[in-house]
Amino acid sequence: MRRLPPFFALRALEAAARHRSYSRAAEELSVTHGAVSQQIRRLEAELGAQLFARRGNAMVPTPAAQHLASEVGRGLDVLQEAVAQFNTAAERDPLVISLDPQFANRWLPSRLPKLLSDGAGANLEIRVEERRSDFTTDGVDAAVRYGAGRWENVEVRRLFAETLFPVCSPKIAAQHPMREPRDLLTAPLLHHGYRPWSLWFSVFGLESPPRKGLLFEDSVMLLEAAAQSLGVALARSGLIEADLAAGRLVRPLESAVASDLGFFVVWRADSRKLRRIHALRDWLVAEAAIGQPELS
Repeated sequence: MRRLPPFFALRALEAAARHRSYSRAAEELSVTHGAVSQQIRRLEAELGAQLFARRGNAMVPTPAAQHLASEVGRGLDVLQEAVAQFNTAAERDPLVISLDPQFANRWLPSRLPKLLSDGAGANLEIRVEERRSDFTTDGVDAAVRYGAGRWENVEVRRLFAETLFPVCSPKIAAQHPMREPRDLLTAPLLHHGYRPWSLWFSVFGLESPPRKGLLFEDSVMLLEAAAQSLGVALARSGLIEADLAAGRLVRPLESAVASDLGFFVVWRADSRKLRRIHALRDWLVAEAAIGQPELS
């Protein structure tokens, strides 16, 4: 088993020998004069030999100390080069992003060509998964998550604040004219297990009607049921734009209400791919800002 003196003590020796000054070594290492002096004394005690002698204002290394300092310097150069190569590899390796399935399936596809033509999308690996990624063990560099934005040990940037609004097929809109929120009380409603209609009606001072009709746990199935003229669904911004643009679904009312949930980009602050993560984050945030519905 290899046994070496403490790394910082060796760095202090190398810097002090090169500068012939504890003070200048301390400045380079961003520590105090006393800290350098303490490390040199510790190293002398461990090696059993004096390493420096004062001559005027200079701290002059002994021949043996000078040789050791020179070898430590060579070792530091090797380490610096190895770190530089490691960081260069971070530019070559794929940038792995884990996406919430609904975000990946409904928000990203129409924007994917634009992303891939941008530098932020270069050498990108996209994973679509339900589970929450562990940036330490699973090789994921960044993720788009759905929630309230309160996750520990990661950096968080909101993509868009989610809003909720009714959508239905043109057929349902024609059969059940809706000019104000209370008109929804007599319309056939489709229900989602985690986003009840009470979130909508309470904002307008209305009591939600008793639940009847279809109940869904999946937002994609909910919206598909609405497109098939089975009723009115409470849609989430960011997941509905393609259906609205295609005319499969319409907004019978322009009013939208705020949700306390949304989509967020998350990443580790100490990632070695931080420059690329920031570029991708900025692209996603800028793209998400385009065409966001306003509350009314």
